[in-house]
Amino acid sequence: MNARVEEGERGIEHAPLRGDDAGRSESARAVFLDRDGTLSEDVGYARDVTAYRLFPWAIPALRALRQAGYRVIVITNQSGVARGYFTEELVRQVHHRFENELRRYGAQWDAVYYCPHHPEGVVAAYRRVCSCRKPATGLVERAQREFALDLRQCVFVGDKYSDIQLAHRVGARGVLVLTGHGREEWARSQREGWPPPNHVAENLWEAVRWILHYGSEAERGATL
Repeated sequence: MNARVEEGERGIEHAPLRGDDAGRSESARAVFLDRDGTLSEDVGYARDVTAYRLFPWAIPALRALRQAGYRVIVITNQSGVARGYFTEELVRQVHHRFENELRRYGAQWDAVYYCPHHPEGVVAAYRRVCSCRKPATGLVERAQREFALDLRQCVFVGDKYSDIQLAHRVGARGVLVLTGHGREEWARSQREGWPPPNHVAENLWEAVRWILHYGSEAERGATL
């Protein structure tokens, strides 16, 4: 694995394709997923890798996206590294743990990108204003280059408004899920008049159902 770079480091390399996935490997469409609170339980700055758990609906959700021809890319802020709570090695271990569980049940992602920085971090090597911490667009731009994505065909799913802001900045669609911090973020957004997401879903599985419906409607030329 390459040394950490300014835009953040991909924690998991391209997942090898198998079976029916082989014919879908050049898709320009992707669903970008937040990790904590969206794909998995938000356990704060836990240092024990076994504390990190996928939500039960994560596996069928990823499987459905891949079967529909979407790439699945995780983009996550991991400021716990900069704050000194854990190391990049723990971040990688969590991603490998999740990847192994997904594969065990016939699901997979295409890549994971993470940002270990924070402008007020206590670890000097990670204390910076960077281009990769969401809602900055650095990691998305990197994924776009590496996977030849058309961001107009992409969807972002997350439990924080930084995910929705990021989607808006790159011309994609954003779905807010009500797991993790989602309910409090949604309530705050309504109080403060933030630009709305394209959709609000109870959880990742419901978000995927909306994405697949939207995709099928868009292919028929419908407008939602």
